[in-house]
Amino acid sequence: MALHFELVTPAKLVRSEEVHMVVVPGSEGEFGVLEGHSPFMSTIRDGALQVFKTADAAPETIMIQGGFAEVGDSGLTVLAEHVEG
Repeated sequence: MALHFELVTPAKLVRSEEVHMVVVPGSEGEFGVLEGHSPFMSTIRDGALQVFKTADAAPETIMIQGGFAEVGDSGLTVLAEHVEG
């Protein structure tokens, strides 16, 4: 099973893909999201978003600044104020 992950800024859709897991820099601490995670919302802090494409893959790191993360039935959506790169 895979997690549907979207990374969005106010200007554009940066990513929309199926991944194994994403670790998000939440304002209360980092949290990992896998397929089937309970629904919730969180603010995010500036930091490294880690995307694991498969269970045994090394993470891809994406630097983000501020925003919100929402986990729902459709997967994980991260709305970041800014994405580096």
